[in-house]
Amino acid sequence: MSKTILETERLQLREITHEDCDQLLQIWGDAETMSLFPKTLDSREMSEWIDRNLKRYESCGHGVWAVILKDSRQFVGDCGLVIQEIDGVEELEVGYHFNRNFWGQGLATEAARACMDYGFNQLGCRRIVSMIRPENLASRRVAERNGLKIEKRLVWRGYQHYVYAIERD
Repeated sequence: MSKTILETERLQLREITHEDCDQLLQIWGDAETMSLFPKTLDSREMSEWIDRNLKRYESCGHGVWAVILKDSRQFVGDCGLVIQEIDGVEELEVGYHFNRNFWGQGLATEAARACMDYGFNQLGCRRIVSMIRPENLASRRVAERNGLKIEKRLVWRGYQHYVYAIERD
């Protein structure tokens, strides 16, 4: 049984396991959902992604978590905190990917806000970023609703991105 990390009004965020591979592939293997990413993932690549994430739990104490609807127990996406190197600096990024059947319900905003609160209050971080491609209007709205602001634009992993950031004292 995987460990619950966070709960919100509608969501439970828990550690991802290999049993989640098929649910994750409905997101990461979907061409429409991943249209702004370099490529979709197949089952082998998804399993490797899960392995990397499990290592993050061990080494960092955080990573990307499964997002489950409390009412129906449905797996709707992933959201979490990952250390990324951006312009030579390690930054804590909040990231999210949701099954497109659940888009437009505010779930990404709710999950990302909970992860940011975790980063500030549990991990003691002062700053959280989100790397978002300019054309990804839905993700940009999630970041803006959660108080992140565009800090700069840069090429990251071969694509133009906005660095959205928020700081706490």
